[in-house]
Amino acid sequence: MIKKIAIIGSGVMGSGIAQSFAVSGYHVTINDIKEELLNHAQNRISENLSLLMEEGALTDREKQGALANITYSVDLEGAVRDADFIIEAIPEVIELKLNLYRQLEEIIKPDAIVASNTSTFPISQLMEKASSAERMVITHFFNPGHLVPLVEIVQHDETKPEIVKTTMDLMRKIGKSPILLKKEIAGFIANRLQTALMREAFYLLKEGVADAEDIDTAITAGPGFRWAFTGPIEIADFGGLDTWQRVFDNVSPVLDQSKGAPDLIRDLVAEGKLGTKSGEGIFTYEESTVSQKINERDRNFIKLGKLKMEKEEVL
Repeated sequence: MIKKIAIIGSGVMGSGIAQSFAVSGYHVTINDIKEELLNHAQNRISENLSLLMEEGALTDREKQGALANITYSVDLEGAVRDADFIIEAIPEVIELKLNLYRQLEEIIKPDAIVASNTSTFPISQLMEKASSAERMVITHFFNPGHLVPLVEIVQHDETKPEIVKTTMDLMRKIGKSPILLKKEIAGFIANRLQTALMREAFYLLKEGVADAEDIDTAITAGPGFRWAFTGPIEIADFGGLDTWQRVFDNVSPVLDQSKGAPDLIRDLVAEGKLGTKSGEGIFTYEESTVSQKINERDRNFIKLGKLKMEKEEVL
């Protein structure tokens, strides 16, 4: 039975994942290499929980319970020694990850499950120098990890079926919607789908078909509105496969076929215009505007999450 969770990496993703477990009643230890990073994580989690309270998704008692469920430690061995489930959420640097897995093999319990939150590396590469592939999975959460339900589960060829089942069940217990990839593929599922969409969005922007705001609205007020409850494959069934056959035949030949990042993105990156993190990207941002937009985004995510939960309870 899974009782104790360890999260290695206290960044935005690590702290969001830890929060999801803590709110669901699990004891969580967050590990990082500096006390300063852990302090930032503690403040971030407290603010996130307060926002959930303001939106009526959490009581003060539940917030205090979640905070009490989390401990913070710079001692890796102490953080993972008694953990039943360990999630690695460190930077996407393969050398760092491989080194961490080597350390973990020496200090964790024999039956502890190890998961990675990677969005970049295939599990075969993560385990190429390890001897614990039978208890290793990828649990790919989406930012913000405490609000977005999706978790992509990727198994190794050697991962035991009971490890996969335990992981899927655990994700459901903390309110997530896990999906299992039946085979290893670069980018997993969700990032492949959104990259295909974004490639076309930047092509339309480059071609001057519409401005950036209207291209975004075309998704948020159109397909994105439907996608909150109906996926693309079911939409094809609803619309009629004969209709979608014609759509594919007519539109596919004229879609963007580029194989790398759009030139517009490359040019902006070269100029140091990275989006919200630098204050300018496609759009221009003030620091207060970024905080306001993130706050508004998270409030909307909380409301959508409550609506989806209510729908599932009715069903």
